[in-house]
Order: sequence, then structure tokens, then C-alpha cells
Amino acid sequence: MKIIRAEHLGMCFGVRDAIALALEQADAGPLTILGDLVHNTTVVEALRARGIAVAHEIAQVKTHTVMVTAHGASEQTLANTRALGLDVVEATCPLVHVAHRAVAALARDGYHPVIIGQRAHVEVRGLTEDLDDFDVVLDEADVLELDEHPRLGIAAQTTQSIDRVRHLVAFIRRRFPQSDVRFIDTVCQPTKQRQNAALELARQCDVVIVIGGANSNNTRELVSTCSQHCSHVHHVQTESDLRPEWFRDAGAVGITAGTSTPDQVIDRVIDHIEQRIRELAGMRDDRPSVTALSDR
Repeated sequence: MKIIRAEHLGMCFGVRDAIALALEQADAGPLTILGDLVHNTTVVEALRARGIAVAHEIAQVKTHTVMVTAHGASEQTLANTRALGLDVVEATCPLVHVAHRAVAALARDGYHPVIIGQRAHVEVRGLTEDLDDFDVVLDEADVLELDEHPRLGIAAQTTQSIDRVRHLVAFIRRRFPQSDVRFIDTVCQPTKQRQNAALELARQCDVVIVIGGANSNNTRELVSTCSQHCSHVHHVQTESDLRPEWFRDAGAVGITAGTSTPDQVIDRVIDHIEQRIRELAGMRDDRPSVTALSDR
């Protein structure tokens, strides 16, 4: 039995930078993060252990310094927070800033903004709160509810599947053939890399384990992508979620992880799987081989 790591998996630079900034700010003085810095409970609990508070409403903030999460926030939210006399630190991922600028440009150029993403997601709220008029779509049914506009400007939540985004852009163009449809691709490169690597991984494995937060959109997208090519895909947050029966009769087990999953969590999951495989095989000394997909 082999354990194969995806070529691209785990934390992206935006998440690593946000965590580093939070720890730096916490060393300088009391800090409250407005929401979950990233969608991973292991990371959030580690930050709390360092004395960093988390508040989901401004009224709950008891420190002078507050941090905006890696998912970003609208200019309206930032201005309202500063108006309360609070010192605002932005941990917004640079690629989310790219998406903000793209959406603002579409609106400025007279296009009706259409965001492909999850309406209630914190990133999507940040992308849309400064707009007077907009729509958010996630599937064809949502597109069928759109009103016609002379100009439609499309952008996406940065962690959406690029395949879904391209499909919906094409569907919108077919739905409104008389409209001027402009699409700006704002799906981030780390998401694309992990999606492509997960696709390749799933094609070669009997079982795929996807590691990431339960409320992590990019992790759920990895699960969806892998499920198209592998019939045994399991989403876990930590090694405690693993089940021994998943690995019976598996020749190759694939490992991938969302962009907010810490390296140490990935390593613990792999160690746990190795132990379960040894138990199932009745082995004592032999260890399953662990390879990276790029090495094969």
C-alpha cells in the first residue's frame, strides 16, 4: 500500500502571512481578530492559546487593536471600525485585494457585478458590501434568477473551483446573448494549483483523504473535485476523524489539504494512517511508502 501526497497541498502564502502578522501583533499588545483569521479550528485554537481574542461582532471587542481576517473586508466595514477609535490591522490576503480591485473596476466601468461564490461567506460579503447593486450566484439555478443588464461584469470568490467558474461564465453568456459580458478571473493561483493537483491525485488513488476545516470553502471544493474521479473521498479536520475501515483493500491512499491546513496537521494525519495500515496488515516493522505525486 502506498500513501501519495498531492504535489500542491496545505497552507498558502496568504494564510502563513496572516498567522505571522497576528502573532507579531499579539507580541506587541492585546489583539482581537474580527472573526476566524482562517477557516481552520486548529489554527484558531492555537491563536487563542497565544492570548489572541476572537470577536464576531464589533461590540464584543475589548482591545484597542483589531485585525481583519485573511478573507478581507469592505471599505465600509473598515471605515466603521476605525470610526470607533480602534486601530485596524489588515491581514487580508493580497490575492483577495486583487479580487476587490477587480470588482471595483467592473462597477466603475458600468458593468453590473456578478460574483460567483457563496453569498454568506465572509470574503463574498467583503467583495459586495461597497456595491450599490450586485448579484451572487453559485449554480445554474441562481443564474436563471438573474435579471438582464446591458453589461454584466463577472468575478469570483478566490477559493471557487475554476471549472465551476468557467462553466457559469459560459452559461451566463448563453443566457444573455445580447449583453456585454466581461469576466475577470479572480480565482487565486494557490487554489488552482491545489485543485489541479487534487484532480491528478484522485485519478491514481483508491482512497483520498482531504484535510481541512469543516467550514473551509477551498477544502470543500477539493472534496468535490476528488469525488469526480475517486469513489472513496473523506474530509477530515484532524487525525481523530480517520476511520480504519476506510483503508481496507486500498492500494493507494492520496493525501491533499486545504489552504488553511497547518503542516503539522497533515503530518499527524499521515502518521495516523501509517499506523492504521500497519494494524490492518498485521505489520510490525514495515512502513507504507509515502511519496509526493511529483516524485512519481
